[in-house]
Amino acid sequence: MNVDISPALLERGGEPPAHAPKQVPARVESDAQAVAVAQRLADDFAQEAALRDRERRLPWAELDAFVASGLWAITVPREFGGAGVKNGTLAEVTATIAAADGSLGQIPQNHFYALEVLRVGGSEAQKRFFYDRVLAGERFGNALAEIGHKDFMRRTRLSRDAQGWRIDGRKFYCTGALYAHWIPTLVVSEEAGRDVTYLVFVPRVADGVTITDDWDGFGQRVTGSGSVQFDGVRVEPEWIVPFQTSFERATTIGPLAQIIHAAIDLGQARGAFEAALRFVRERSRPWIDAKVERAADDPLTIALFGDLSARLSAAEALVRRAGRFVDAAQAAPDEQSVAQASIAVAEARALTTTISLDAGSRLFELAGTAATLDGLGLDRFWRNARTHTLHDPVRWKYHAIGNFYLNDALPPRHGAL
Repeated sequence: MNVDISPALLERGGEPPAHAPKQVPARVESDAQAVAVAQRLADDFAQEAALRDRERRLPWAELDAFVASGLWAITVPREFGGAGVKNGTLAEVTATIAAADGSLGQIPQNHFYALEVLRVGGSEAQKRFFYDRVLAGERFGNALAEIGHKDFMRRTRLSRDAQGWRIDGRKFYCTGALYAHWIPTLVVSEEAGRDVTYLVFVPRVADGVTITDDWDGFGQRVTGSGSVQFDGVRVEPEWIVPFQTSFERATTIGPLAQIIHAAIDLGQARGAFEAALRFVRERSRPWIDAKVERAADDPLTIALFGDLSARLSAAEALVRRAGRFVDAAQAAPDEQSVAQASIAVAEARALTTTISLDAGSRLFELAGTAATLDGLGLDRFWRNARTHTLHDPVRWKYHAIGNFYLNDALPPRHGAL
């Protein structure tokens, strides 16, 4: 295994994780405990979030604490030793962490996505093996997308030779791979003259894996969303999980992935809103025409905060509602229940996209010029929201919602809806 680490990255500190976790995580036993643990961690993570963003300081210690808390195992089903929390709880945990640090909120998104793919399509033996790994503190990254290619699954292939199975290809936007013990990788394999897709759980330490920290987006700066190269990487058949067949029937893989994205945006909005409140209360000056002593008493400022608060509350309500739909679809998946879950999550994503961008922008309108000083790092909320909300276009959320209600058209089955 190779990790391409630049001198600048070395200065930021941190080492790739060994194959074994540093410690066995605590066990989260309930939904309420998961939310409480997330809040405690968020309070700590918020302290140096601006510094990590400004210096692109990779959050190795914070991730170790995040995993050690037990939160990365909360979706492991109870019958396999996990907490099996509700999807609304998963969303609230994600939003709580994202409000403190948008990058830390996003890093485990594909970890939970891979767990859902495993739950839906894995064998009992695969579930037992990988759930045990997660309960022991191992974390999953991802290698799903390929930059600059219409068919993002086309070029990374799973093939078989005399020595067994191997993977060759290159991926980008590999959020979390830099920090992972396993890299769930989307591949195609030719079978009976057609390509079939699988998700292969590749050990980070496997020979032929090269991870490059070349993500340089202006937002979500420390998500580790760079490149992974696979050169003849040998994999065991037990690590290969069906993927395409999980979308040929009604499953909750797509809604699960999307509700976490909605929660990340919701958290970004909360973080920006709270930062704006603090700044206006403590530092902003009132506009001269308001004829008040405190910026917090400016009637127009008060009204704009009221508008943001109402829309933030609406977004929170839609995310909670979407969680209930995803819970119901997981319990009894069929075409209608999964479609309803997808639409409920799309409605939540439409609003969380808007409020995360608006809150990040309005922060400066309400707080004033002093809020733009670079050392404060308040621009990270908008940059993070703008970057993350580009994962898939919100305009297609509106299309799917309208088509469902107007024409009874079921939404497409894929991870982006």
